[in-house]
Amino acid sequence: MKNRVKELRELFGLTQKQLGEKVSVSRQAINAIETEKYDPSLWLAYDIAVFFNMSIEEVFNFKESERK
Repeated sequence: MKNRVKELRELFGLTQKQLGEKVSVSRQAINAIETEKYDPSLWLAYDIAVFFNMSIEEVFNFKESERK
């Protein structure tokens, strides 16, 4: 799924580990989301969006993504 996680994380000056700690997942999970190797659960996508004070649709782009 296309997403802006890396862009937003860097804008906030966070490492993957720091963002992972904020949303209770590993650095590896954040890396997999950023590289589009893993699609987060709805709850994790929600937690990431809330952390960045955005809607899920502003962080994750469903329209440009292939359905798995």
